[in-house]
Amino acid sequence: MSERGVIAMRRDLSTLRVVRVRQRWEQPDIGDLEAATLAALERCGALARISSGQEIAITAGSRGIASVPRILRAVVGAVRERGGSPFIFPAMGSHGGGTAEGQRALLAELGISEETMGAPIRSSMEVVRLGATPRDVPVYLDAHAARADGIILVNRVKKHTNFDGPIESGLCKMAVIGMGKHTQAVAVHQYGNYGLREYIPEVARVVLETAPVLGGLAIIENAWGGVADLVGMAPGEIVDCEPELLQRAKALSAKIPFREVDVALVERMGKEISGTGMDCYVIGRRRIIGESEWPEAPTLRSLVVLDVTPASHGNAVGVGLADFTTRRLADKIDWAITQKNVLTSGNLERAKLPFVYDTDREALETAAFRERQTPVEELRFVAIRDTLHLRELLVSEPLLSDSEARRDLDVLSAPGALPLDAAGAWISPFTEG
Repeated sequence: MSERGVIAMRRDLSTLRVVRVRQRWEQPDIGDLEAATLAALERCGALARISSGQEIAITAGSRGIASVPRILRAVVGAVRERGGSPFIFPAMGSHGGGTAEGQRALLAELGISEETMGAPIRSSMEVVRLGATPRDVPVYLDAHAARADGIILVNRVKKHTNFDGPIESGLCKMAVIGMGKHTQAVAVHQYGNYGLREYIPEVARVVLETAPVLGGLAIIENAWGGVADLVGMAPGEIVDCEPELLQRAKALSAKIPFREVDVALVERMGKEISGTGMDCYVIGRRRIIGESEWPEAPTLRSLVVLDVTPASHGNAVGVGLADFTTRRLADKIDWAITQKNVLTSGNLERAKLPFVYDTDREALETAAFRERQTPVEELRFVAIRDTLHLRELLVSEPLLSDSEARRDLDVLSAPGALPLDAAGAWISPFTEG
């Protein structure tokens, strides 16, 4: 194709006017996390089950949950106050490259280390077999946790990016995929989404009945990543109580407040942001063959993602959820790590590379060309920092004026051009994240 032909496949966006807005969120927000953590542990009886001198294992996952370092420190302090000897272990399946050192390093990047927690970090990919479910799915547990006198589960309850079910991402998933390491992840993921939906509760029951679990601490986040509630549960309550917590978490979760968007821009994707780099529930895409998209999620006709976070270490699972990306992102992909993650899940569509462009401007203008049936001035455009930070958005005037969500938005700036410099690089307008 000639250079003239390539240029014709883009649209000049200089006449598109955008404004920065902030969503109005009125939701619960716990300020004293330490007191709330202690109260939740006491409520579920976890602390009462600890005897002096016992070794207590505490889970730490791979997600960038802002509150987790404070909560884990509080759990460590509470265990030690009871006379126990606490240690933290990575409960993150095959993340961190599927190695003990990789998982230890990932925790350190999240602010979880021996120095910050005041407790040892014991990282290993070794597991022991606890038994099997009634449908003969093998059940595994981290070897360090299996040798401990007690285990305390700590995790966020939220929507899963792969499937719909009464139990999705939370304490049950951590008990299974997290604490069972790569071995359990492979054993469950081989059945696809059916396995996640059907087998996670079954495997979790075996773990909770067989392993020395003292209790679970469920984190329910509000829309801006704070903590709306901390719920302590005894081992026998976790499987039965988690569905109700999931519904509460869904109701509080942050969303893009528009139903139809022509062009959407995500500044960055990352494993600490979502297991799929971009939260599928936020962007309305999961791209799993045989699975429908969520009818309640927004429709983003053309999606551009610009970069991948350093904390992802080149793991770009989820880049295939976008339609257009940049050379800078593509050059950062570690395909060995990405392939290991995506082959474990089996959802290969999510790691396929979108169209790649040298500059942010080119990627955006090509996305606009795809939506050429709509005049530039009328394009419904939205930009976000990432799918975890959604309080501030950059939106086009047509999207703002046509949106029923206008009453829930505060306008923070006068209309202006897209924030692109002379070289075609995107200049982030966001103050959060």
